[in-house]
Amino acid sequence: MSNDDAPKTAYELAMERLRRKDREEGVVERPLTDAQKAAITEARKVYEAKVAEREILHRDALRKARSHEEVAKLNDQLAQDCERFARDRDRKVTAIRDGSA
Repeated sequence: MSNDDAPKTAYELAMERLRRKDREEGVVERPLTDAQKAAITEARKVYEAKVAEREILHRDALRKARSHEEVAKLNDQLAQDCERFARDRDRKVTAIRDGSA
């Protein structure tokens, strides 16, 4: 029994379906260049640094909070900021992959 005959995982089957759908829709799969890989890595590191900095500021603000409402507001702000950072990171990575960055 060769590797092609071995049972496939659900992940492998799903990836095959996605690749087949992309081919049908004319999507061309291009491997990333080394420069693109480096730029994506840098974008992710910048995101991680922003999140770490924001979490440090959040912890400091929590120590100064005087009510449960203030804590809840600070937690909401942190969540919103982290979501915004993630959207920015994802846009940047997509731009790099597409070659428009």
